[in-house]
Amino acid sequence: MSHSIPPDIRCAQDYEALAPRHLAAPTFAYVAGGSGHDLTVAANRAAFGQWHIVPRLLRDVGTGNTRITLAGEDYAHPLFLAPVAFHKLVHGAGEIDTARAAHAVDACMITSTLASCTLEDVARAGGPQRWFQLYFQPQREATLDLLRRAEAAGYGAIVVTLDAPIQVASRGALALDFRLPPECVAASLAPYPAAAPAQLADGESRIFQGVMRSAPTWDDLAWLLAQARVPVWVKGVLHPDDATALRSAGVAGIVVSNHGGRSLDGAPASLDALPAIRAALGPDFPLLFDGGIRSGADIFKALALGASAAAVGRLQLYALSVAGALGVAHMMKLLLEELEVCMALAGCATVDQITASALQAKRTPC
Repeated sequence: MSHSIPPDIRCAQDYEALAPRHLAAPTFAYVAGGSGHDLTVAANRAAFGQWHIVPRLLRDVGTGNTRITLAGEDYAHPLFLAPVAFHKLVHGAGEIDTARAAHAVDACMITSTLASCTLEDVARAGGPQRWFQLYFQPQREATLDLLRRAEAAGYGAIVVTLDAPIQVASRGALALDFRLPPECVAASLAPYPAAAPAQLADGESRIFQGVMRSAPTWDDLAWLLAQARVPVWVKGVLHPDDATALRSAGVAGIVVSNHGGRSLDGAPASLDALPAIRAALGPDFPLLFDGGIRSGADIFKALALGASAAAVGRLQLYALSVAGALGVAHMMKLLLEELEVCMALAGCATVDQITASALQAKRTPC
């Protein structure tokens, strides 16, 4: 594994271009792909191209900074590491190196339930600001135990993902016969019994009565909120009505996300869904954005359209594959400097000055 920054890295997105040199073709296809025909993966990226950032003149940004306050907590900047499964797929140290990088750049890492290192080991390697992404388990006892372990390990919030009870593999990964290697297991789930396959009666659906039988419901979320001792966020929100219902249910914040295109193929881009959700919730409710970020300009646009902060997903795996912890830290540093350039040239000295007025919709040719 390489532990030096390649000399041809000049921007954060360059890590994506270099990753195929460090990953087998089926692995890269899996990481880069989403579900089905990858329509939503493409939509996430295309959405950023529909907006221009408008430069402003003679603005005093000499005391500028990227600090934010989110749900009552102070952060050095608005960039998080999104939950991504199985980091050992791209690097032997897995989430341990990602956590070290997050600590080095004062970033909050959201550790996945499907991490290839245990949530306790990731917590020990990371910094003081860390969240845990939770999937409901088929048995409530297992879900509760995961919750208690995360709280005991010092995770400051729980991010429960609700949008992916079914995941359909990307056709690109299937064509290359991608398979998870033996070392890629959900280490934190090892103590719990595997779910037994659903026994279907004649005429029952493999989807409705099979896969969806153990999918979480509003009752499950209410139970989790009653059990949690730390704030609970919900990830995977794309509809304003879901957002307002979740706020009424008592969640601490919402992650506007389409699961990186890995859930319903053809779902709207996260960026396209963001403004309506912000409008429905008002200006102050905490919103984290996740979906297709490759540059500081993308972060700026997400903030301008209503996000309180933004999370980067695939780029962390690309950087991890290229240069381990150093690569992830360098990628994050580049993203933040790119964001600062956008802020400075758009006349925004602080993150709260980034509003929709800083953007101009790209004209569609007649």
